[in-house]
Amino acid sequence: MTTVDETGRAKGAAMALRALITNDDGIASDGLAVLAHAAVAAGFDTVVAAPHEESSGTSAGLTVLAEEGTPVISKVDRPGLPDVDCYSVAAHPAFITLAATEGAFGPPPDVVLSGVNRGANVGRAVVHSGTVGAALTAVVNERRGLAVSLQVEQGGPPRWEAAAAVLRVALPMLERVPAGVVLNVNVPNLPPERLGPLTRAGLSSRGVVQTQLEHRDHTSDVVTAVVGGEDGARPGTDVYLLERGVPTMTALRPVSEADDDPLPEEIPLSARG
Repeated sequence: MTTVDETGRAKGAAMALRALITNDDGIASDGLAVLAHAAVAAGFDTVVAAPHEESSGTSAGLTVLAEEGTPVISKVDRPGLPDVDCYSVAAHPAFITLAATEGAFGPPPDVVLSGVNRGANVGRAVVHSGTVGAALTAVVNERRGLAVSLQVEQGGPPRWEAAAAVLRVALPMLERVPAGVVLNVNVPNLPPERLGPLTRAGLSSRGVVQTQLEHRDHTSDVVTAVVGGEDGARPGTDVYLLERGVPTMTALRPVSEADDDPLPEEIPLSARG
């Protein structure tokens, strides 16, 4: 008889790492399927849970649609992923990550893989990204996190095969990333044979992020916002390398205390009468 541990996994034999695949482009995104395929090929025990609609620019927001206090979650079929459980969730990707750590989609994940985003997430603008926000939420909750994005220009055809090629070397890097760090990967939208090596990059002070523009007639568009300073061309940064056809990887930390803050240990309050 097979016994299970407190997470619902079988005891005994070595188990593959459990991976949650999510994104901010929505459950129907082609990039989501690319990432799920890469995770399965890499040997992860994979589950997919993603927003039911476009959720770009939501950062680590926890907005969720609920019915009678319960989040709206639907199990769905994704073509090409017949052996992977897939869930459509009426929530932002960070909430989906948080729910996954509580067992909402089966055994909690060991890693959260977010993407493949249609559009780069680089520079300080990553603080606004729903793709990166999901991975940061994973790390805050003591999981490993990876965010991956493809530098697709507005209206341009995505080369998902480029993202797949980079993922084959990026996913094994998760074992080398220390606790508390997110690996943020960006891929030029080029044929795989034209890509440079996956290269460590600094975070540019200027960056781009996708966000959703809502109109009064209840329609919406995904637009690209440029955020930050003017040093995007500084050598060694993610923006600089990506513009030159080089896939980048940048280690990010979530919110943490400043080690070099100028604050005194305490400040006496004024005398009270």
